[in-house]
This record gives sequence, C-alpha cells and structure tokens, in this order.
Amino acid sequence: MESIFHEKQEGSLCAQHCLNNLLQGEYFSPVELSSIAHQLDEEERMRMAEGGVTSEDYRTFLQQPSGNMDDSGFFSIQVISNALKVWGLELILFNSPEYQRLRIDPINERSFICNYKEHWFTVRKLGKQWFNLNSLLTGPELISDTYLALFLAQLQQEGYSIFVVKGDLPDCEADQLLQMIKVQQMHRPKLIGEELAQLKEQSALKADLERVLEAADGSGMLDEDEDDLQRALAISRQEIDMEDEEADLRRAIRLSMQGSSRNMCQDSPQTSSTNLTSEELRKRREAYFEKQQQQQQEVDRTGQLSYSCERPTTSSGGLGNNRAGDSLSEEDMLRAAVTMALETAKDSLKVERKK
Repeated sequence: MESIFHEKQEGSLCAQHCLNNLLQGEYFSPVELSSIAHQLDEEERMRMAEGGVTSEDYRTFLQQPSGNMDDSGFFSIQVISNALKVWGLELILFNSPEYQRLRIDPINERSFICNYKEHWFTVRKLGKQWFNLNSLLTGPELISDTYLALFLAQLQQEGYSIFVVKGDLPDCEADQLLQMIKVQQMHRPKLIGEELAQLKEQSALKADLERVLEAADGSGMLDEDEDDLQRALAISRQEIDMEDEEADLRRAIRLSMQGSSRNMCQDSPQTSSTNLTSEELRKRREAYFEKQQQQQQEVDRTGQLSYSCERPTTSSGGLGNNRAGDSLSEEDMLRAAVTMALETAKDSLKVERKK
C-alpha cells in the first residue's frame, strides 16, 4: 500500500487529486488546470462571438461566470478530459448506449473516473487488484474483482456519473510491484472527516486524562488520608454497633433480674430485690419454685380426694399417681425461670420505649 500514490483532499481540489491519483504522480497542479480552464473559456467565447458580438446571447455569456472552474478549486469534466488528452487518454461515459453495446466486463478495464456534483475520484487497477483512490479517504481502499461491478452499480444508484478511461496509462512503481505480489487489507480506510473527529475526541480525552493525573499528583497524600479516615469511620461505626448491642443485652438482663426479684418479693415481702448476689438470687428462686410446688401438691391432693370419694381406688394407685406429679425436674424449673425472665424483660423494654 505504501507504494501507491494517494493524494488526500485539500480544499476543493478533488479534480487535481483525481488526475494525479489516476496517473500515480504529481502531474497536475491547480495553476495548470486553471490554464486549461481559461483556454476552454476562450474557445467558448470565440464560438459565441461567431453569432455577433452585439447579440444578446453573447452579452449574456460574458456576464456569466466560467463553467469550467470556480474560486473554490472545482474544475469541470471538460478540463479533466483535456488534461488527459495530453497523455493520449480518452473518457467514455460508462452507462452510455455506445459503451453498453460493447458488453465489456468492468474488471477488464484499467480505470474509472467517478463524479457526483462537484467531487471527482479515481478507481484504478494496479497490478492485478483494484483500488478506490478517493481523496476523501485516509488511504487507498482495496476492491475485489467480484465487488467491483457491485461497487460501480452502487455509485450509479447514488447519482454518480462514471467515465471509463481508455488508453495506456503511464508506467508507475505501484503497478509494477503489484504485478508480482498481492496485498491484503485488514482495515478499510475511513473518511478524512471521521478520522479528524476521532483524533479530536482522542485529543480531548488525552487532555482530560492529563488534567486528572496532574490533580492526582498534587493531592495524592490527601486521597490517602481520606481513605484512612473512611476506614477509621467504618471501624468506629462497627464498634459503636457492638457497644449498643452489649448495652441492650446488659439492660435486658438487668430488667429481667429486677422483674424476677419483684415477682419473688410479692411472695416473700421480707426479702430485698437490690444488691443481690447470684447465689442469693438462685436460692430465692428455688424457694419460690418450692412454694409453687407445694401449692400444686395441695391442689393435686384435693383433686385426688374428690376423685376417691366419687370412685374408690386402691391407695397404692392413688399414691403412685400422686408421686408422679409431686415434683418438677430441675430442667423444668430452669426452663420456667428462663421463660419468665424473658417475658419480664420484654415487658420492661416495651414500657421503657414508650417512656
């Protein structure tokens, strides 16, 4: 690809780029093409003067701008055609009836010049491969033989005029090199406008990144200090949560102990609910449950006597049944104490929250 001559777009000099890309060298300049355009204008003026220099058509012709060039750098098909005649080359309209009757396969041609409105570009065969040498592209675009006919048909549908270049093109290095080797194109070239937009975007991103890096260099220590502060705050919040949970647990146990002591004080007025050791509390709970057990035994005896009066039974059977319900196991006592303590704690917490 590097050996292929490819002029990129400058201003509106697409006709110059088209000719030089076709001939594979800097053969024409804007000055030379302007000279050809002025020559064509003079020839047209002389033909109009044949009808009389005083005629209305002639005066109108003189007032009109040139149809072969303008200040932007555009040149007409007549200028391009006359420029190619210097090299013995001729342009034939691709879709003209005369050319279509020849039924020539496009891949058997050597080059095409395409025009849409004021833009010109060349499609040329170099070696054994076709290339789109549009000056609006960032580089030559490889076109396969199978795609060439479809590419030309697509251009025609888009409104392009296509001209076949007839004659022997001058020798060039790219044509000689590509006769021996074939190239492969991994990435298709982009339009110059797309590349410029992408470069501007990359430049803006690079500038933003540099500003961020500069700011980071100046405040690196501050960022580290801020990270340390965030970690310290997180640890502090965890410790506060743990302390709150422990405080709630201690408060629940204290309320439970107070509630249990108050319950026992109702049955044992002579005892105090404050400043009790765990051993004293255990003894008082045992006394409470012994009293509850005695009351239950009296209830059972009363029920047993009533039942015996109604239906006589053996004394051994009655005593056996009575002994089975006489006493609560230590596990049952502990379970009842825990249940009572939890219920008391819940009630106390509800009262405290309402306050």
